[in-house]
Amino acid sequence: MTATINLPRILRVGAGASAQLVPTLAELGLSRPLLVTDPHMVACGYCAQLQAPLEAAGIASGLFSDCVPDPTTDSVYAALAQWRAGDFDCVVALGGGSSLDTAKAVAVLAAHGGSMRDYKVPQQVDSGLPIIAIPTTAGTGSEATRVAVITDTETQEKMLCMGLGLMPVAALVDYELTLTMPYRLTADTGIDSLCHALEAYVSRKANPFTDSIALTAMRTIYESIRTAYAEPDNRQAREAMMLAATQGGIAFANASVTLIHGMSRPIGALYHVPHGMSNAMLLAAVTEWSVEEAPQRYAHCARYMGVATAADSDRLACVKLVDALHALTAELQVPGPMAFGIERQAWFDSLELMAQQALASGSPANNPRVPVASDIVQLYQRIW
Repeated sequence: MTATINLPRILRVGAGASAQLVPTLAELGLSRPLLVTDPHMVACGYCAQLQAPLEAAGIASGLFSDCVPDPTTDSVYAALAQWRAGDFDCVVALGGGSSLDTAKAVAVLAAHGGSMRDYKVPQQVDSGLPIIAIPTTAGTGSEATRVAVITDTETQEKMLCMGLGLMPVAALVDYELTLTMPYRLTADTGIDSLCHALEAYVSRKANPFTDSIALTAMRTIYESIRTAYAEPDNRQAREAMMLAATQGGIAFANASVTLIHGMSRPIGALYHVPHGMSNAMLLAAVTEWSVEEAPQRYAHCARYMGVATAADSDRLACVKLVDALHALTAELQVPGPMAFGIERQAWFDSLELMAQQALASGSPANNPRVPVASDIVQLYQRIW
């Protein structure tokens, strides 16, 4: 089987990488950026850190700073209106996955028109305007993926959009931007990265290129996430988590996610659970349900992460992996749907709808054990 690998054209990683925006624009022949970010990035000064060198270099830029968590079509169209009001040749995204996905959506709509629903999977978005991604959370890996997830404001469906037009041409991955992340965001985005790596490794679309990257990311996250959570200013842990997040993004962008992400999106759309948290709710339960179809792959993950030994059988290693994932999510205080505040009746009334939306995303078909709707309903019941 031939694997097709897609990556940003420019990938700058390390302390101070975000300060390289001006030379990156020059290298790409771009000069009129629209900055897309959220109010917090403005308030904490990160947006100004990007704007100051642009102004010093004589580069005129625009600003859309109203990105919302789990971006909606309404917020995307507001950003698009800002684009159309100016004269821009690229989009610079600063923030977490929501800001990056908003910028990706703007880049496609500005180039091709139409509505966001026109670009929902299985439609492939083959081209778009240049995107430069500057992530501020160690989680989504969106800076290295050809994926965006946008919630339809009218239907509350989380629409998965894919294609080369959504791949940033450049990513500036600066772990120093994550030093102010609060503990809840650190935990949820970190587990999201772990999901990316684990799912990419066990995916039916896994390949030798992504395998090594996914395994490295898994081990790094498992070894570092507790420290990053407990010691927010620990630069070594923050740097490790940021690199692993980008590696996880590279892995799943080229091998695909599986059932965890497929089931996660409807939870976020219907109940406004942050994306990383909804993945964390599902991680251990879905892994436990799936291991029987790929015991060697899951066992190798367990050994590589250090939760099982070479002497353990594959079966025992899989048990240890599931136990470790349960323990990790408990230690990081990941709530279930009930603890998050979702009403029981609403949750159980929506199970069939969520199962259908999960299957429609296509991600469950990549899972080692491929579910039908009733399997997904039972898993949603299990995590309640």
